[in-house]
Amino acid sequence: MIEAVNLTRKYGNLIAVDNVSFKIDKGEVFGFLGPNGAGKTTTIRMLACLLSSTHGTATVAGYDTQKDPIQVRKSVGILTENPSLYERLTAYENMDFYAQAYGITDFVERKKRIQELLELFNLWDRRNDKAGTFSKGMKQKLAIIRATVHKPPVLFLDEPTAGLDPESAKEIRDLMAKLSQHEKCTILLSTHHLEDAEKLCNRVMLMNKGCCLLIGKPDELREKTSTGQVIQIDLTQITNTILQTLKNSAYVKEVNTKPCETSLWISVEDIRMATPEIVKTIVEANGQILGVNMLRVSLEEAYLKLIKAEGAKTQ
Repeated sequence: MIEAVNLTRKYGNLIAVDNVSFKIDKGEVFGFLGPNGAGKTTTIRMLACLLSSTHGTATVAGYDTQKDPIQVRKSVGILTENPSLYERLTAYENMDFYAQAYGITDFVERKKRIQELLELFNLWDRRNDKAGTFSKGMKQKLAIIRATVHKPPVLFLDEPTAGLDPESAKEIRDLMAKLSQHEKCTILLSTHHLEDAEKLCNRVMLMNKGCCLLIGKPDELREKTSTGQVIQIDLTQITNTILQTLKNSAYVKEVNTKPCETSLWISVEDIRMATPEIVKTIVEANGQILGVNMLRVSLEEAYLKLIKAEGAKTQ
């Protein structure tokens, strides 16, 4: 649905996006991750034909961004980082205006589509209220609806949860997941909020200083930075016998404990093979197990490690 090959944008001597290449499949939720200034918004603007590329090529919904920019614009919906609404118009009037601007001329069709989306985003009861009276979270919901009113096959969302409180951000994430299923469209989500990517994205591309560091599933990003696998086992009591038996086990690389706690953090090579053997070892050493958890590096930890490693390379 989207393909970029060596996409580049320069501003004089500044390279905002540097030879970035990727493919996004139809129906996929794909995340651009990276700190502010990484080149995420510039890439989206090039794909949406709001900004020309210095060199490189891209196709969106089958259309070349350089040869068919009008067709690309018809095929995409876009939520910019700072969406603007007509605050003196009601929610319904905002939607009606943009629906007509997107070419939905039939009144009945337009009304049906607007009601469908306002109900999906729990705004139908507020349809006659002016947008200026809405909270920031509600304005963001209305802006997302505006971007998809014409049923675009591709949706670009640039920092959709930026500046929202945790409760509003979660609501927007839940609604984006619902929107993805309801509209069956391809979504490119640009964010530096790792929870957005964790909950929504099939794959992510990590960007920094205009470059692509890696592309993969969130789990693959974790594996890229993981130095091993860890099992957390909670016990009623930790004895020297249990600790010694575990240290002698061929499945155990390292055992860690904390003072005044009854949990073990056990490093292993293969968590699937090691877990049942380690549980068996503890039970045979008269240990009483309360719980077993397989720990993994958080997406945030993986992200920070990769950004830090990339920064060290360029110094």
